[in-house]
Amino acid sequence: MKKAIYPGSFDPVTYGHLDIITRAATIFDEVIVAVAINRSKECLFSVKERVSFLKRAREPLANVTVTSFEGLAVKYVRDNHARIIIRGLRMISDFEYEFQMALTNRKLAPDIETVFMMPHQDYSYLSSALIKEAVSLGADVKQFVPVYVAEALKNKILKNRKG
Repeated sequence: MKKAIYPGSFDPVTYGHLDIITRAATIFDEVIVAVAINRSKECLFSVKERVSFLKRAREPLANVTVTSFEGLAVKYVRDNHARIIIRGLRMISDFEYEFQMALTNRKLAPDIETVFMMPHQDYSYLSSALIKEAVSLGADVKQFVPVYVAEALKNKILKNRKG
C-alpha cells in the first residue's frame, strides 16, 4: 500500500493545492494532507480553520485524510508509516527552495522520497500569498479558491482591517 503525505501551510488552500490532492489520490492508495504548525510563520487562518477548509474540500476523496502536525515533516512521515512526501511545484522559482528541502530531507531520512507534482496549468501561477493580497485589494477570488474559503478570506481580512 502506497501512502503519501502532502505537508504544507495551506494558508489558504487554493485550487492548485486541491488539484495536486485530487491527482495524488489517483496515484497513491492513501494521501494524508498535513497542515503544518509553524510557530515562526504568521498565518492568517488558524490550524483548525485550515484543516476544516481542507476536510471540506476533500470530502469526495475517500482515500484522503486531513490532519495537522508540528516539527519535522520527515518525522511525521515516518510516524505515519509512509515513505513519500508530496510537494507542489508551480513555477521555476519554487524549484530552488523545494530542491534544497528535498535534499535536506534526504540527508535526514534517506528512506523517504520526495515526489514533485505540478498543478494544472490553470493554477500554476497561484499562491496563497497572492490570493490574500488580491483579497486585501478588493478582488473576488472565487475562481482561485473554494467559495467558502473566499468568503472566509474576505471576512478575516476585513476584520483585521477594522482591527
